[in-house]
Amino acid sequence: MDHWIDCQLTPKRVDALSQDRVVGVALGYVFTLAVTDAAGAVFSFGYSEVGALGHGSLAQSEVPRRIEALAQTGRRFVAVAAGFSHALALTEEGELYGWGSECANGHGREERTPRRVAALIGERVKLMAAGDDASCAVTEKGELFTWSEYGLWYSLGHGVNTSQATPKRVEAPVGARVAAVAMGEEHILAADEDGVVWAFGKRPALGLDDPNPENLQFVETPAASVRALKFP
Repeated sequence: MDHWIDCQLTPKRVDALSQDRVVGVALGYVFTLAVTDAAGAVFSFGYSEVGALGHGSLAQSEVPRRIEALAQTGRRFVAVAAGFSHALALTEEGELYGWGSECANGHGREERTPRRVAALIGERVKLMAAGDDASCAVTEKGELFTWSEYGLWYSLGHGVNTSQATPKRVEAPVGARVAAVAMGEEHILAADEDGVVWAFGKRPALGLDDPNPENLQFVETPAASVRALKFP
């Protein structure tokens, strides 16, 4: 049972955060993010693959450590998201910061400390999500932006099977205002304000009415899909 030596087999309180009210968490491949309420501070811990912890180095941290680069912005952070080896943090003003792997941090290059995502300056981001090697953001206008260094399986919704290293607006569905979004490894679901869910990416995970559950076809854009679900 040597492989359990470094594992915690039962729940245990994270003492380093016991004095803070945590209002958001996110899990990467081998790292964790937490955001606190009063200060709006972001903490990270775990392994720092390509700088995913945001502390400017590849050193791991076994206990939560505040990300100083975010603290120095003077902003209050309200949400975090994490992918395989990248991370995102959102301020209460709707400013988006990214770091870690170039695949999906929004900068198109590896960043070991958080930087504001330049392509979304001028937009007020209200929601964000991170997949394995991809990310997305929703603005207060209900517009959906996606990006990834890979962009396989048409999973970014731009109608092409290529990469998009920095945020790009998804043009369809026309007229819909996105109110919620979730991202998987190779697909995205986005719900509009009418409760309609739009799906694109690898078809088996989209919830579409397909008589062949093993169908590996791809839905290229939200406009190409059917309305997958309608909530009452």
